[in-house]
Amino acid sequence: MEETQLNMFNGESENDYEMQASTESFRKRARSYSRWSPVDEGVTLAWNNLTIYAKTKRHGKTYHKRIINEMSGAVKAGSLVALMGASGAGKSTLMSVLGYRHSAKLEVEGDILLNGRKTEDYMKYLSGYMHQEDIFIPYLTVMEHMTIMANLKLDRRLTKDDKNKKIMNILRELGLVKCLHSKIGGTDHNKALSGGEKKRLAFATEILTDPPLLFCDEPTTGLDSYSAQKLVGMMSKMASERTTIVCTIHQPSMDIFSMFTQLILIAEGRTAYIGATSKAIEFFQRLGYICPSTYSPADYFIKILASPPGQEDSSRQTIKRICDQYAVSDYAKEIDVVVQYEFHMGRAVVPRRFELRPNFKEIHWHSKLYWLVYRWTLEVMRNPAIELTRVLQRIGIAILIGLCYFGTNPYTQNGIQSVQGVIFMFVTENTFHPMYSVLSEFPENTPIFIREYKSGLYHPATYYFSRILSLLPGFIIEPVIFSCIAYWLSGLQRTFNAFALTTTVTVLTMNVASACGIMFSNAFDSVPTALAYLVPFDYVLMITSGIFIKLSTLSNVFNYVKYFSWFMYSTESLSIVQWKGIYNITCEGQQQGLPCLQDGIQVLDKYSFSEENLVRDMINMTFLLMIFYILGYLFLCYRTKRK
Repeated sequence: MEETQLNMFNGESENDYEMQASTESFRKRARSYSRWSPVDEGVTLAWNNLTIYAKTKRHGKTYHKRIINEMSGAVKAGSLVALMGASGAGKSTLMSVLGYRHSAKLEVEGDILLNGRKTEDYMKYLSGYMHQEDIFIPYLTVMEHMTIMANLKLDRRLTKDDKNKKIMNILRELGLVKCLHSKIGGTDHNKALSGGEKKRLAFATEILTDPPLLFCDEPTTGLDSYSAQKLVGMMSKMASERTTIVCTIHQPSMDIFSMFTQLILIAEGRTAYIGATSKAIEFFQRLGYICPSTYSPADYFIKILASPPGQEDSSRQTIKRICDQYAVSDYAKEIDVVVQYEFHMGRAVVPRRFELRPNFKEIHWHSKLYWLVYRWTLEVMRNPAIELTRVLQRIGIAILIGLCYFGTNPYTQNGIQSVQGVIFMFVTENTFHPMYSVLSEFPENTPIFIREYKSGLYHPATYYFSRILSLLPGFIIEPVIFSCIAYWLSGLQRTFNAFALTTTVTVLTMNVASACGIMFSNAFDSVPTALAYLVPFDYVLMITSGIFIKLSTLSNVFNYVKYFSWFMYSTESLSIVQWKGIYNITCEGQQQGLPCLQDGIQVLDKYSFSEENLVRDMINMTFLLMIFYILGYLFLCYRTKRK
């Protein structure tokens, strides 16, 4: 009956479902390639004297706000646990610390053990963590997202068909088959999946690896009652197979609440109750809090432990009384026995252990790089704001510049200024717009990167270079298109060699500028902050470009800055290309007393440029490109540690 209802829910016939599910060979193979070693007893999570502080900085001083106060507890293997409390009680903070996904802004005191082993970085391989906020790449379809996640998470020996079968089985159970080829969408007009469908997709992503320990932050938020019951029912089935599941949950129905085998109630950072869900009503009745028959027990518990505005003092006294009574109750003693046992096993000579991925073959780093590049490339191709609009804009600007300088004659005194004006436009147009357009690339994707990095999917270097590789085609195509249009419309040298060199320098200019923008985007937490520092930095570099002042007359303060300015290298390179071999510049029409530049060497000397510096300039630009990328990566690593 249950399977029939599930098939009807997904719009699939029972025969179709049985045909898909009857893959015993696949299940055996998937089990043998399991990410986790088989632990018959499951995993038990215990914590003792756990205190959590939130660190904040004001006026240069660090302040600590206590969120969790000396809390102890345990979650037995195969338990489906509801972690509840009023808003601000510390539920999400506690769960993030237990799951080893907490921010660096939290300071943790106390001990947390998993099967007697102190929790460390291995938790990202052992546990799944479903966050409250659903973050996806909006331009991917459901199937594309799951395929990428499966290839990043699952054993590399599993075949493509095996992975697809696993994906389809999970999506079918969660009712997402109908959304298979729908784009996930964001919070704007591109929205495709509903909030509830995104929530189920987030859950599907976390259970791909069949983790023995799963944390879910508000998994039923946004779901209708039927879908929520189906999701929690699926969790209950997983718990019966020895998976330990901890959920923060808000206002569950009575049917959903009854599915949880264990309940944790926290208030004001303290433990109000830990024990069997069925015994929670009995505990509160002994304290004189009798739940009305028409009231949901979950709602009643939260009502007692909440602090309504205007009643803070009386509520605080009530919470203190409940927490104090629990601390000396038999329920607390039962949990304390489990906690002491776990810590005893942790101190044992041969502690009860589990092996991490004993038979698991992780995909190679180059395969991870491939799937990440594939993901970001899909985003670039499907997001018109990233590529199509920019290309059209560059075409329009190239035409405008070309028409403004159309008919320029470089063999006249007026033509010298026009040619240098074209060069200035080539440099600035391929510097400022690319540099500022990439400032948001990394900050916008930082949340999804931090989340996946903490789950152990890939190294920061893999993420960093995948983002660069996905943007690289645009960094080449855009300046080539710009040069092809602007170069031939304006009056620059009509030789293929000069055009090829100009295009090469233009491509190099845009890549150095983009690398600088990427460096600044990783150095600061927000785009406005990055802009505040980038704008004056650009002005200093632009002044030392050689267009506005003769470089040999620069003051000692700025004389060394020019060596870090790709503006100068690019301007000098393009000037050399245009003026090399020019010997017959006319002085007709030149006013008496004004200097007359008669060949390209004199033009270059006017700006302190030299023909011998062409190769040096291009090498220096390449060196700056590498320096900016390296610094950008170091800044990314620093920000990752802070988070």
